[in-house]
Amino acid sequence: MVYPLPAVLVSCGATPDEYNLITIAWTGTVCSEPPMCYISVRRERHSYEIIKRTGEFVINLTTEALAEATDWCGVRSGREYNKFEVCGLTPAPAAVVNAPIIEEAPIAIECRVREVIELGSHDMFLAEVVNVQADDAYINPETGRFELERARPITYMHGHYYSLGKQIGRFGWTVQRKRKKK
Repeated sequence: MVYPLPAVLVSCGATPDEYNLITIAWTGTVCSEPPMCYISVRRERHSYEIIKRTGEFVINLTTEALAEATDWCGVRSGREYNKFEVCGLTPAPAAVVNAPIIEEAPIAIECRVREVIELGSHDMFLAEVVNVQADDAYINPETGRFELERARPITYMHGHYYSLGKQIGRFGWTVQRKRKKK
């Protein structure tokens, strides 16, 4: 198994009466240009048919504050519960797709399905990213940089949720030229 994985809440549905949330750990980026990602969903899950029919979904990144909702939405069915209401989450309009974003999430990645690939236990929804919404609360006013680490994102690893630890480096840090001391 490849771990850790992001633990995300995927929102779907074309109208408020069918909005649903599903917890997904089988997700990730697959391409930069065009920006693309995927989610893998079991066919028996309530959200599967909604996503397959509408061809749209939103990947909402989760945080420590959203951990309980993330777990609950993964073990309860949208056939029986309105997950937004039960978890006290706010569905808000996406900019491009019909599926809602979760207002409380720091990042909402709006996606359009390009292909459904049958894999076995799960089908993979390969999707193009058509818009990203970021919560302004995490944008550093001095640098303009989005600071996701301040949102305290969570991950999933073999049946458990984890918060992230300390930063140990950044891209390219092993080959950066060291400044000479004066």
